[in-house]
Amino acid sequence: MITLNVRLSTPRRLATIAIALAMAVPSLTACGDDEPGSSGDPNAATTLTWWHNGAQDPGKGVWQSIADQYHADHPNVSFKVEPAQNEALKTKISVALQSPNPPSIFQQWGGGALATQVQSGKILDITDATSSWIKELGAGATGWAVEGKQYGVPFGLHVVGFWYRTDLFQQAGITAPPTTMEELNAAVTKLKAKNIAPIALGGKDKWPDAFWWSYFAIRECSLDTVKNTVKNLKMDDPCWVKAGEDLKAFLDTKPFQDAFLGTPAQQGAGSSAGLVANGKAAMELQGDWELPTMIPLTEDKEYAKKLGWFAFPTVSGGKGTPGTALGGGDGYSCAVKAGPACADFLKYLASVPVQTKLVQTNTISLPANPGAISAIQDPTLKTVQEYLNKAPYIQTYFDQALPTSVGQALNDAVADFFAGKGSPQGIVDAFNKAVANK
Repeated sequence: MITLNVRLSTPRRLATIAIALAMAVPSLTACGDDEPGSSGDPNAATTLTWWHNGAQDPGKGVWQSIADQYHADHPNVSFKVEPAQNEALKTKISVALQSPNPPSIFQQWGGGALATQVQSGKILDITDATSSWIKELGAGATGWAVEGKQYGVPFGLHVVGFWYRTDLFQQAGITAPPTTMEELNAAVTKLKAKNIAPIALGGKDKWPDAFWWSYFAIRECSLDTVKNTVKNLKMDDPCWVKAGEDLKAFLDTKPFQDAFLGTPAQQGAGSSAGLVANGKAAMELQGDWELPTMIPLTEDKEYAKKLGWFAFPTVSGGKGTPGTALGGGDGYSCAVKAGPACADFLKYLASVPVQTKLVQTNTISLPANPGAISAIQDPTLKTVQEYLNKAPYIQTYFDQALPTSVGQALNDAVADFFAGKGSPQGIVDAFNKAVANK
């Protein structure tokens, strides 16, 4: 059974897996004081401002079609849909929650970041409104709960692993995906010998860097240590420093493309996702979302057939539970002023028909509602889904599982480390300093 760790909430689910998700994703805007529908009357005309990160097709068009269909079925509810690029959206949401009128609906990644946002008093408690159906999503929905109260609903689950080009592996004479760090290092060496960039990294956006340190951490640290650190905000076990030492040893092999520090993760053909999609790099450590993310980044319509996936390798001597994965999910929260229509719309998004549509249109990869899993057709995504189902534990991205200021400090310290600044101990010190100052 899979359990996910999320600060201030219990683990979440996927089929038999409980995954505590804490991710940040697209969002919606709340009604202002003078907007119709904010009174709580479910029959009143309501306009919901919806912020999400589907800034490009297919997602952009699919989300709009979902809003249009809901409006057709509920004429009293209209939408003002405002897509934004993922990185810009995160900043936009943070600013909006400090204003009098945040968006009605907005992307929500859950966990400790959600717990931090709830303190603003701007997020609607939808516990009662979702009580009759939220169990359909399993324990995964608890990733969007804080102290037992529901403040959001997931629409997709995620797990991070390696996307790789099977054709480039063949060119380099790599006959099987790496399962140990020794095998990964050997693969990097073989790819370099063929003048192929081994691994693409979108260092400009920082959060992809954190995946590397986080995986080394959950390989080096025991599960109890990881859980206790997230719960108690105390990083004192030597395994956390050892994770940084492992990362330093790997960085010294120079496994990434040139100028990786200035490369974006998802924007344009030259992004890390674009490099893999266009055969310019052999691998990328990224989430399951990378497959649909690549669609607008390449003219190669057959790129998906050239991709494979494998889990982060084992680390010799590590105390982590074998098979533990890094993951999370995407969801939405409602602003307090959005009214009852918002919670009903989230129910609609979590329904099997809509979840199936999201999967079939490549808008999401892994559905939050297990009833839509059968819609997954891509063989590689089926492999990812199976891995997620079997994983004994899924640790939510640390920047999302932890309180916002602590998670951001950790990400910044790891990014600095990738840039040649700081030390393994410095990453731990940054965490502890942020805890002391929060």
